[in-house]
Amino acid sequence: MELEYIKIYLLLGGNIGEREKYLNDAVALIKERVGIVFAQSSFYQTAAWGKENQPDFLNQAIGVETNLSAIEVLKAILKIESDLGRIRKEKWGERVIDIDLIFYGDQIIDLKDVLQVPHPFLHQRKFVLMPLQEIAPHYIHPQLKVSVSELLDNLKDDLEVLKV
Repeated sequence: MELEYIKIYLLLGGNIGEREKYLNDAVALIKERVGIVFAQSSFYQTAAWGKENQPDFLNQAIGVETNLSAIEVLKAILKIESDLGRIRKEKWGERVIDIDLIFYGDQIIDLKDVLQVPHPFLHQRKFVLMPLQEIAPHYIHPQLKVSVSELLDNLKDDLEVLKV
């Protein structure tokens, strides 16, 4: 049985190499392997978060309609990261590409060390909320029951995030 199409939101980012090219290449592969990209935010330059002594990130949020399950989406985006040359060395370290599943429809998924959706820290991170707010300001967080715009308005994160 084929799944119905569901709207998901992904956050893409990278901070080494040709950042814009990696984001564009990731979007092209997402279109091939995950689904129909119906929204793309601008690029946002962000200081590194978590491990700060590294180059700035370029981030972008995208909306995708997919008929893949959440686990299938996870597998596809991990393969795209790998195909684009991502090597996982350290948590929050430098990377050519990072793709996070932020929302999977209005579903709440908690598979401990495998997949948590909505992304467990999205409401604390300006670099996630600013691009997401550009393409989905009224999207309601399924656990917190507030919109992306409201999350951004109430955010305490003072990290510099600049629209490019």
